[in-house]
Amino acid sequence: MKGFTLIELLITVAIVAVLASVAAPLAETTVQRGKEQELRRSLREIRTAIDAYKAAFDEGAVERKSGASGYPPSLAVLVEGVRDARSPDEKKLYFLRRIPLDPVSGEQWGLRSYASPADDPEEGADVYDVYSRSADAGLNGVSYKEW
Repeated sequence: MKGFTLIELLITVAIVAVLASVAAPLAETTVQRGKEQELRRSLREIRTAIDAYKAAFDEGAVERKSGASGYPPSLAVLVEGVRDARSPDEKKLYFLRRIPLDPVSGEQWGLRSYASPADDPEEGADVYDVYSRSADAGLNGVSYKEW
């Protein structure tokens, strides 16, 4: 008689189930690690653009307004660009091509004003820093909000 017995089929299914139960958490960790790498990359990109805007402000390339901190008034300004105050032909300075999305929360970035403390970030007249609005923690145990 050709074919498989019921016991052989059950053993095969059990082995496949054990392998799948081992592979599923590994796949979830790999996906989370990818999102965390993208989060680090996005935060670095935005923070570098904010720092470049501040440096341009300090060098006089961005128009100085009374009482301004020197940080951009919004993230959109980094993409839209600002008029180069040193250029006579109204050239613009651009700091970002686009605002990257928060890969972890899928929401808009949380914004911290220069006037707000680091442990209790609040929006304000400028953008000093950005953070993820996700309430989850990373693989390293640190909340994404604190990255």
